[in-house]
Amino acid sequence: MEAQQQFTLQLTEEQQTIVQTVKSFAETEIKPGVMHLDESQTFPLPLFEKLGALGFMGILVKETYGGAGLGYTEYALIIEELAKVDPSIALSVAAHNGLCTNHINLFGSEEQKQKYLPGLTSGKVIGAWGLTESVSGSDAAGLATTAVLKDGFYYLNGNKTFTTHGTVAGTYVVMAITDPTKKKKGISAFILEKGFEGLIIGKKENKLGMRASDTTQLTFDNCKVPKENLIGIEGEGFVQAMKVLEGGRISIAALSVGLAQGALNAALTYSTQRKQFGKTLSEFQGIQFKMAEMATTISSARLLTMRAAAMKDDGKSNTKEAAMAKLFASEMAEKAANDAVQIFGGYGFTKDYPVEKFYRDVKLLTIGEGTSEIQKMVIARELLKD
Repeated sequence: MEAQQQFTLQLTEEQQTIVQTVKSFAETEIKPGVMHLDESQTFPLPLFEKLGALGFMGILVKETYGGAGLGYTEYALIIEELAKVDPSIALSVAAHNGLCTNHINLFGSEEQKQKYLPGLTSGKVIGAWGLTESVSGSDAAGLATTAVLKDGFYYLNGNKTFTTHGTVAGTYVVMAITDPTKKKKGISAFILEKGFEGLIIGKKENKLGMRASDTTQLTFDNCKVPKENLIGIEGEGFVQAMKVLEGGRISIAALSVGLAQGALNAALTYSTQRKQFGKTLSEFQGIQFKMAEMATTISSARLLTMRAAAMKDDGKSNTKEAAMAKLFASEMAEKAANDAVQIFGGYGFTKDYPVEKFYRDVKLLTIGEGTSEIQKMVIARELLKD
């Protein structure tokens, strides 16, 4: 049973086709294997190659490089539809498109784009993006990984934690310090390839949720990176990363909306079938109120997300709007998933129903791409600038 949206966004014919394509793919290709992938923590590479064939692994990339040439509005719609069925697959699609691939797409040289983007957009090469370290989580500028130029190569030393696709990636974008005296203005970005000398794939994390999305530690032991793999010029890495994260926050907001909608859809169906005291759950006002609140906050989050995406597509500054969308949507999704489990009661605590997985998956959304606390700092800073 599909929940009725409180407000119908006016999508173009092309956007409607995209939504229907993703919805059909998610129902037929992803849904049957959701729990197997979750319990086995398997990253389904063939699935991502199929997504690549549909254009969904190069959403924001020009057709010149094998991409779909779409905007952030379409990007958000795609992520939302995937998240309704499996948030972990949606997360991987978002990380691949919005982080590694988009970093090269936005800031790479023409040679770098021609070399790396076609493989990434096909889905045959998975992208990873390394910023977070054990010493620098929310403090992104406090990273310790260094890069020293010598004889035409940069030598990277350090570690990255919580790297999405660290194990399965073929292409990595990694931030490292090239000038320690300049702090965040001394951070640069580099493209690495699996197999580079000194790139060590470390521990794969055993996570609470999003378990089909690979998360790994990386170590750089004099990792040898060609000079031409520097993205832009030295010292631009931090600014580049913040621009990339701005778009990433839109994708996490969309993922939050999709997850919450998936939880509500499941709760609506269950509430009309489950009977207690001679009535279906949907006849009880307490249950009705929960679902009404879920639907209202989901619609609100969707509008915030689409506003941020539309501003991004129009080339307008949307730092505040993207942070607002990510903050509100992720916090909303956490409550929606909790309410869905409550509606299911004891059955919501079992793996026989989808809300159990939504409940586990949702927690990452208030943490990844900047915690809720960081979003509040960003919003406040932007407000005080006005």
